[in-house]
Amino acid sequence: MNDLTPPARPRLAYHLTEGRGPTVIFLPGYASDMTGTKALALEAWAKASGRAFLRFDYGGCGASEGAFEDQSLADWRDDTLSMIDHAVQGPVVLVGSSMGGWIMLLAALTRPERVSALVGVAPAPDFTDWGFSQEEKLYLLQYGRLERPNAYGPQPTVYTRRFWQSGEANRLMHGAQIAFDGPVRLLQGQQDPDVPWHRAVHLAELFRSPHVQTWLVKDGDHRLSREDDIAMLIRAVEDVVP
Repeated sequence: MNDLTPPARPRLAYHLTEGRGPTVIFLPGYASDMTGTKALALEAWAKASGRAFLRFDYGGCGASEGAFEDQSLADWRDDTLSMIDHAVQGPVVLVGSSMGGWIMLLAALTRPERVSALVGVAPAPDFTDWGFSQEEKLYLLQYGRLERPNAYGPQPTVYTRRFWQSGEANRLMHGAQIAFDGPVRLLQGQQDPDVPWHRAVHLAELFRSPHVQTWLVKDGDHRLSREDDIAMLIRAVEDVVP
C-alpha cells in the first residue's frame, strides 16, 4: 500500500498497479472504500491485462486518515485530483460508482487535459438534491447530522450538514451542459432503489460528447456487483481505453 498526503488534507492510502496507460482510477461510493467487489475485480483485470490501475480511499474512509464526518464532497473531489496530479502520470480513465460517479464528473471538468474517458456505475450526481426529502434537508440544516438505516451494512449511514451543503454547491444537472468530449459509458440497474434509472438517461443527454452510451440492466440493483455485472463493467472499461 502506498500513501499520499496532499496539502491541508489527511494522508490518503492507495494501491497502484503498474502497467500501460491510460491509468484506470476507481472512485468508490458514499461511505465505501477501495476494498469493494468492483474495485478489486478491476484490479485483477488490470493485472491480467497489463493495464495501469489505481484504487484509493478518500479522506476519512477505509485506510486513509481523517474523520469521516469532517469530510465534504469537495474534499473528496480534491482527494481525487491529488491522485490524478501526484500518484499517476499521463491520461486517466475514471470509473465512478454511485457518489463516485459525481466526483468523477467534477474531476473530469477540473482536469480536462488529463481525463480521457469516464465509466459511471449507477452514477449519482446531485443526490443531495433529489436523494433527500424536504424534511431531511431541514433536519440536516437545523441539527447538522442525519442518520439513515443502511441497507448494505449494520451501521447507519451518516450525513452531515457540511457534506450536504458541499453537494448543493457542486450540482451539475440543472440545465448546464457537461463539457466533456471523451467516451462515456453509464451502467445502470433498473431495479436500483437508490438511483432511479431515468437519471442515468438524463445524465447521458447532458454530456457535450457524442460518444456516450447508457447500458441499462433490467434486473440490476444499485451495486451491480454480480458476476455478470462485473463482466459488463470490465467490457465498458475495455470499450473506452485505447
